[in-house]
Amino acid sequence: MPMSAMSSLQFLSRLAAPRLAYHRLLGKNPGLVFLPGFMSNMQGEKALALEKFCQSSGHAFVRFDYTGCGKSEGNSNDCVLGDWKGDALAVFDELTTGPQVLVGSSMGGWLMLLVAQARPERVAGLLGIATAADSFVNTFKQLPLEVKEEVEKTGLFKFSSKYSSSGHYMINYSLIKEAEQHCVLGNSIPILCPVRLLHGLKDESIPWQVSLQVLESLASQDVDVILRKNGDHRLSTTADLALLVTTVGDLLEKVAPLE
Repeated sequence: MPMSAMSSLQFLSRLAAPRLAYHRLLGKNPGLVFLPGFMSNMQGEKALALEKFCQSSGHAFVRFDYTGCGKSEGNSNDCVLGDWKGDALAVFDELTTGPQVLVGSSMGGWLMLLVAQARPERVAGLLGIATAADSFVNTFKQLPLEVKEEVEKTGLFKFSSKYSSSGHYMINYSLIKEAEQHCVLGNSIPILCPVRLLHGLKDESIPWQVSLQVLESLASQDVDVILRKNGDHRLSTTADLALLVTTVGDLLEKVAPLE
């Protein structure tokens, strides 16, 4: 399959669901699919660095926006984690063929674990960046009792984040409750493919220990955790991106015989 010189914005139409914006490179398998983080989009530095790598190496690549995020249709306030999982599965099913390596950032790392469990026959490898497994649920569990009661009463949870233009995000309590259905930690995660997990020791959003919990929960025996001493949550410095691309390249070579 010939590789396109550059990707252009396209939309995936779905029956009775918002259209999803995406960019796709045609190329060889294993292909690569990038899953952004919470309230993020496909225009981030990590997604673009991976696209540049795939352009030069000839691998197929897809990056996309969840419902209500970036250029996709819909309202993010109406979404729960299951909706975004559905988005990722729609992109995976409709826009890729053959073995794929999923790269998930933050919440995207949680979703990649869910997609890998749903499509084990085609997910050849995983690479998580600051993987936020079970994050909404665990964050809520750690709140003081009076704050939990207020969230349950109002239906809204406001939490600070330096990655929001307003300095905070507002989450519906329904999102937290629905996310309980998708928790993966604490039990064996039935994923057998190779997994690589990158995390920064200075991550103030998702503790690096979460990546160790993912490692311990995965059934796969081929799992590596790489910790960046000065890395933050985004892991988007020049050195971070170089490590990301190198790790992806090694993973693609490792799983290539599955094609």
